Amino acid sequence: ILEGVHNHRIAKNYTQEKLSELSGVDPRTILRIEKELTTPKVDTYSKIVIALGLTNEEIGEHIRSLAVKNNLKQK
Repeated sequence: ILEGVHNHRIAKNYTQEKLSELSGVDPRTILRIEKELTTPKVDTYSKIVIALGLTNEEIGEHIRSLAVKNNLKQK
């Protein structure tokens, strides 16, 4: 998910500041999410994916990839 935020933001030609404006999420939070320094809360994640215009299918793919990634980290 976190890597996806960066990739989708770049694909939309959005700066972190633009995504912040559209989502209402602080730009420092977006930076921390993209650098994987934090995992967003559900409401923060929702605001970002809505601002990026992600589909339910894309969101599901990101959630599955995060679950796999978290599972690998725990091993």
